[in-house]
Amino acid sequence: MIQNLLRQLLAPAPEPLKDTDARLALAALLVRLARTDGLYAVEEVERIDRVLMQRFQLDAFGAAALRAEAEALEAEAPDTVRFTRALKAATSPEERSDLMQALWSVALADGSRDPDEDRLLRMVASLFGLSDVENALARQKAEKQS
Repeated sequence: MIQNLLRQLLAPAPEPLKDTDARLALAALLVRLARTDGLYAVEEVERIDRVLMQRFQLDAFGAAALRAEAEALEAEAPDTVRFTRALKAATSPEERSDLMQALWSVALADGSRDPDEDRLLRMVASLFGLSDVENALARQKAEKQS
């Protein structure tokens, strides 16, 4: 499944993602964000699992399994842009705001804001077609939920 998704993401004109592939792409993007600061903290792993459980109505085992698959995909994936573009094509603008909130919740889970995470989140927001204001609102919502 990972190899198929990688081939799809790397295609010159990728097709829209299927639901299962979109789930995996989001999970991999969450993992990439958590690893951006060089520390893949337990709090971030737990937050990723909670996001996956809530977003996809998974139990703890299902979320952990999806995260483990996403960790493998993230390690092999060439760049963040392809994940983001694929997710943008698979979601509505409202869903993209929710995705940004989920991403911010992972970035904030370890209790610190890292400049590399901030840069990645700004890039993802831009690729999602979200304004700086929408990105800031997603961050504020994530901070309130933490």
